[in-house]
Amino acid sequence: MASLRYEIRISASADAVWDIVKDPVSLPNWFPGIVAAVVEGSIRTVTLNTGVTMPEELLTIDSLQRRIAYRITAPAYHSHLGTIDVIDLGERDSLCVYSTTAEPDVLALLVGGATAGALDSIKHLAEG
Repeated sequence: MASLRYEIRISASADAVWDIVKDPVSLPNWFPGIVAAVVEGSIRTVTLNTGVTMPEELLTIDSLQRRIAYRITAPAYHSHLGTIDVIDLGERDSLCVYSTTAEPDVLALLVGGATAGALDSIKHLAEG
């Protein structure tokens, strides 16, 4: 099982960053390659720019801790856990951490690589 973690410091309040990531249908606004997201109950289905759809189970959306956790349930994954944490460092200073653990390992690398781009997008939106 492979684990990757990327983080980025953002010149914006943790609340401003959290406002960007907390809505589970907001993914197309900041995650590269995702063009749509629909939520029914605890299931989020994302559509990739290739037209492929991928189901995910939303595990946690915790506004107090500013944490969202989900798992991809598509058959290609034996297991997956993705988490985004937004950490308050000061008035206009925060840290956004995106972690991915998955099996098979190559899928962790695939998703994990895209999370670095997602963090860049979140930073751009929060600081813009």
